[in-house]
Amino acid sequence: MTPSPSSESFLFGRLTLESLPIHEPILIATFAGVVVGGVAVLYLITRFRLWGWLWREWLTSIDHKKIGIMYMILGLIMLLRGFADAIMMRAQQAIAFGGAEGYLPPHHYDQIFTAHGVIMIFFVAMPLVTGLMNFVVPLQIGARDVAFPFLNNFSFWMTVGGAVLTMASLFIGEFAATGWLAYPPLSGIAYSPGVGVDYYIWALQIAGVGTLLSGVNLVATIVKMRAPGMTMMRLPIFTWTALCTNVLIVAAFPVLTAVLALLALDRYAGTAFFTNDFGGNSMMYVNLIWIWGHPEVYILVLPAFGIFSEVVATFCGKRLFGYASMVYATVVITILSYLVWLHHFFTMGSGASVNSFFGITTMIISIPTGAKIFNWLFTMYRGRIRFEVPMLWTISFMITFVIGGMTGVLLAVPPADFVLHNSLFLVAHFHNVIIGGVLFGLFAGINFWFPKAFGFKLDEFWGKVSFWCWTVGFYFAFMPLYVLGLMGVTRRLSRFEDPSLQIWFVIAAFGAALIAAGIGAFLMQLFVSFRNREALRDLSGDPWGGRTLEWSTSSPPPAYNFAFTPIVHDLDAWQDMKKRGFVRPTEGFIPIHMPRNTGAGIIIAGISVVCGFALIWHIWWLAAGAFVALIATVILHTFNYVRDFHIPAEEVTAVEGERTRLLSAGA
Repeated sequence: MTPSPSSESFLFGRLTLESLPIHEPILIATFAGVVVGGVAVLYLITRFRLWGWLWREWLTSIDHKKIGIMYMILGLIMLLRGFADAIMMRAQQAIAFGGAEGYLPPHHYDQIFTAHGVIMIFFVAMPLVTGLMNFVVPLQIGARDVAFPFLNNFSFWMTVGGAVLTMASLFIGEFAATGWLAYPPLSGIAYSPGVGVDYYIWALQIAGVGTLLSGVNLVATIVKMRAPGMTMMRLPIFTWTALCTNVLIVAAFPVLTAVLALLALDRYAGTAFFTNDFGGNSMMYVNLIWIWGHPEVYILVLPAFGIFSEVVATFCGKRLFGYASMVYATVVITILSYLVWLHHFFTMGSGASVNSFFGITTMIISIPTGAKIFNWLFTMYRGRIRFEVPMLWTISFMITFVIGGMTGVLLAVPPADFVLHNSLFLVAHFHNVIIGGVLFGLFAGINFWFPKAFGFKLDEFWGKVSFWCWTVGFYFAFMPLYVLGLMGVTRRLSRFEDPSLQIWFVIAAFGAALIAAGIGAFLMQLFVSFRNREALRDLSGDPWGGRTLEWSTSSPPPAYNFAFTPIVHDLDAWQDMKKRGFVRPTEGFIPIHMPRNTGAGIIIAGISVVCGFALIWHIWWLAAGAFVALIATVILHTFNYVRDFHIPAEEVTAVEGERTRLLSAGA
């Protein structure tokens, strides 16, 4: 149990030995596993003397490509934690029937339930999406880097800081037991007096700063740093979806920051924004959180739509059908995503007129999404389809996402939503669109752009094993929840009374086990690919026959991306360059001006984590000291920012000449 506020001390605040979960065997075993794994990793890094290399080349890097890869690594690590929570919940629900209590105490189950949602959205999907945008967008628009390279590094480490605080809650104190959106009054100080909701608030505030600044950075990059000739209607579709995604981030994430700040004031300062006393209103929180929350769904899925557009055009050997309509559909989805938030709480008494308006807008937003599906189908029509791993993920997405979309339109009807809203039907729908849309898209993107990042393909066999385990496992895991939801089974429960329902939960648990096998196969795919990288290496730099500008660079691209700034004449820029007889130049280069690496981002993020931890545990002296140190570090960095270096012309000449020789040999 977390100590009460009355037991605070000046030195440690609410932090006591009782805050360590020594009475929870599951947490003790998890902690032991994490310690053993962490020590093993630290030993290997020390054994092979990698600390200096990691610090110089990766941790302090401001190269958008390396930062994008680090985002992806963070997302995959957190996927293991978030999916472990999912397996625990599925196992609990499969065995806890009738008199059986299961193996998870209710309070622990509620924490796992909350942490699963928070981790999967904020620390799996968001880093993976941001990582792909970071890596690909500057290459697609012909830019040397993003508009603000240091800000990119800082954004990444703030996201890591939020993840660190979330993980710390597993071993020191507890996490929120409120659900992943922390509705008041349950998240208020009266009903959640412990530190769980405070972990939630400060982890998301720190990570949210990183996401918001990353959004500003990418919007500025796309608007101001396009190659000559790349008009807005020549942007690759993935870059278009990235632009709309980051516009949504810039518009929506300040709302999340504000609503969490108000909740923190209610908990720390005794204000009454979201209480039912003294003029407060908990429904204001629900409106604000969903004004952020529904655009967040499209922040995740729009880049996936862009990935599928690139994959379909490449693996069908055709131009994307209906480019202009895809752009307009993306923009319309971006606008409409702000007009549908209330469908998340049709059942909360807004009234028939309000519910009708939001039901109609929810149905309308399915139209541009459906237009995209038809455009992908027409691109495939009469195309020479190659059923490589990225294309398999795309086909599975098209089937799975349409099912999720149809159930979404059903839930857009207020009377139907009144029946289904608080049931497992809604859980199945949400996972249908997030897994079938976002995660399938991310796996397609990882397989598609991996050779661009590392110079060799991912192993095809293990990629297909992962694909089939994920796809089949998804249907086993979530189709039973549709059935249970239609039977009226309530969501958010850890045990059930009716034994006739158990078979459906057992099937769902089997599906989760198949998905676990899919994750394991993906990790095996990475391992086998790195072990056999020489056999999988492709010297062409364009292993798939890509159509957009990033494939005109070598694989992996040099630190400066482009020795010559490309000039764009056509929508499919790389295809057009090949038709024009593009030959990689080997001379005539000038020195390239690049910014230096810096450790300021990781230092500022580290201080932010210390400040957040101190605020969570009411260690006020540490919070004040960390805040002062934070401001001082930021000010000092502003005076030390203009540091750069030059890549000499002869070095660029040597690198480009060698790459041209290798590409010629590969051809």
